[in-house]
Amino acid sequence: LLSFLVPIAYMLKRSVEHDGFSASAPSLSAWFAANPDVHTTDIPEEAYAALVKDLALMQTDRTTGMAGTRINYTVPGSISMFKAGAREAATMVPPFKEALLASDPAWGSPRLWLAMRSASSPYTTEFYKVAADRKLTDNGWERGGEKDRIYLFLFFKTFLVAGIITVACLLLAFPVAHLLATLPMSKSSLLMILVLLPFWTSLLVRTTSWIALLQEQGIVNDMLVGLGLLDDQNRLTMMYNMTGTIVAMTHVLLPFMILPLYSVMRTIPPSYARAARSLGATSWTTFRRVYLPQTLPGIAAGSLLVFILAVGYYITPALVGGADGQLISNLISFHMTKSNWSLAAAIAAMLLAAILLLYWVYDRLV
Repeated sequence: LLSFLVPIAYMLKRSVEHDGFSASAPSLSAWFAANPDVHTTDIPEEAYAALVKDLALMQTDRTTGMAGTRINYTVPGSISMFKAGAREAATMVPPFKEALLASDPAWGSPRLWLAMRSASSPYTTEFYKVAADRKLTDNGWERGGEKDRIYLFLFFKTFLVAGIITVACLLLAFPVAHLLATLPMSKSSLLMILVLLPFWTSLLVRTTSWIALLQEQGIVNDMLVGLGLLDDQNRLTMMYNMTGTIVAMTHVLLPFMILPLYSVMRTIPPSYARAARSLGATSWTTFRRVYLPQTLPGIAAGSLLVFILAVGYYITPALVGGADGQLISNLISFHMTKSNWSLAAAIAAMLLAAILLLYWVYDRLV
């Protein structure tokens, strides 16, 4: 409960809660609550008076940066405007609307007032709108331009890469698991140690090993050049791109596919295949109609496990992916540590919802 559910609940709460502006601007927040129908293109003097009062309070309490940062999430560049306005607020005299607009005409922007109205409550859904590539304009939330559509593209890219890794792991793991399941126990136990060996090796060591193997001056390229298959000037670029991410993550996640397959294949009696062959079935028919259907629970469990782990991975893409090989988890990590914690929580909540939906489909089908 403490190590799993509580952190997730706190993350979900942070995705819809941010009191950076509402706590720092009590007068304007109260005016917004009392005047919910006032259009942002016709803001009266009373609202500007409340804003100037709050700006002076922010300067006194040193909360200008907090409030400006909250608005800056949806209106980039507004934090500097808040800092300048807070410094001048104590000397401003009525009419405050004219005084503020004279200091900076951007104070009259409908987009800015829409952002402040949304931020006047500590609870908001705007971080989910940003995560869905929506952008705040003078007319409200609209779909962002081509350059602004980054989050949904990264979601699609992450799920596509996770699917590719899952298929690659399945193709590699199936014959290995079959070999482990059919060999005598003494030999299969020895091979199982080799399968489990990566679990005893640091993930950082395994990832940096792939950097040494796949970089342009690495072992793989050196071998290809030495064999005459490549020219020294045309070495393959397999690192710091999506290729490196897929190769390294497939290697890291392969044991998670082998183990569920092995656990299912070990329980399939070999006599079933022999009976099918004795009745005239070919090897392909025996595999397709007798053996493969009995391995489906292992295939489904391993695929689900690998896919979910691949969707949430960020260490390996961060080390070997470069700019091209980054996934949505890397963006969550960036916002969590350097930018906007609430936006990171909103993106993570959307990712969690997608994973729960995937698990529900798995539960219904398998």
